[in-house]
Amino acid sequence: MPPETCPNLIEYLKRFDLPLSVMQTKEALERIAFEVYEDAALENVTYMEVRFGPLLHREQGLNVEEIIGSVVAGMKRAEQAHGIKGNIILSLLRHMPTDEINDVIDVGSQYVGKGVAAFDLAGGEELGFCEKFIPFAKYAKEKGLNVTIHAGEQGEGQNVYDAITMLGAERVGHGIHIATHQAAFDLVHDKQVALETCPSSNVQTKAVESMDVHPIEDFRQRGIPVTINTDNRTVPTPP
Repeated sequence: MPPETCPNLIEYLKRFDLPLSVMQTKEALERIAFEVYEDAALENVTYMEVRFGPLLHREQGLNVEEIIGSVVAGMKRAEQAHGIKGNIILSLLRHMPTDEINDVIDVGSQYVGKGVAAFDLAGGEELGFCEKFIPFAKYAKEKGLNVTIHAGEQGEGQNVYDAITMLGAERVGHGIHIATHQAAFDLVHDKQVALETCPSSNVQTKAVESMDVHPIEDFRQRGIPVTINTDNRTVPTPP
């Protein structure tokens, strides 16, 4: 569990290490995927998309096919047991080498319409990250995947603009710093690109100072499509 106040996003992301340590076998991945969707169903969620990073689950020798297949299998089992509907979003981490990204896309494309919905980039955010990933987002679209990109979480509204114009993002994870970047705000508004906001996480990582100043309500009133999300269910927020 992260501290109630993290100094930054990087410190917050370190808390993924513990859950990742027990997500390194097919059995564990299927069970955890099942339980994530089971828990959501018991909270009256009827549809949920979950991001996960396939390349983070290879410490005990699993390949990408086994990893994605196990997660989809667990989700499908929860669908049968609880009536919930789900999809998986394949997250690639921006700080990791890029030489295996197309392998993830190739495997993921086999599950389009069968449990995998989209390609995503996540992790620590630096200004100008999008240019490096243009060929991968293009390839993902060619293989039938939708594109949603984490951008504008840590003060860089320009990244949201780039995610849409360079990577073809149809939705943006967080996106809150379009509030200080007029061109990005106008583009999101005009194209009606949905922002997948995570207000409590934004406060916890100091992306915004408090819930009182979080821009989500202003966005909503000004015609930006927004959703409210957990950010993640494996790194709980302190009570």
